[in-house]
Amino acid sequence: MGIVKISDQMHENLRVASGALSRSINAQAEHWLRIGMLAETNPDLRYSDICQMLLRAAQDGPSLADAVATTPIAQRRHHA
Repeated sequence: MGIVKISDQMHENLRVASGALSRSINAQAEHWLRIGMLAETNPDLRYSDICQMLLRAAQDGPSLADAVATTPIAQRRHHA
């Protein structure tokens, strides 16, 4: 675990979103980080595809890396 410094505006955005979505501020930040990481490593996926991938990973229990590796786009890139 580490400390990440963010702007006051981003902290306020986190605070508002975490309240609206019933998450802690840390959980909301981690959610946004996860979404951003998946979006950057899978630029062809839509937001809804990323959400579905995260839901499948939560049901199946694999790590986030496993979830990324099992997406159709990641498979196509891996075999290319």
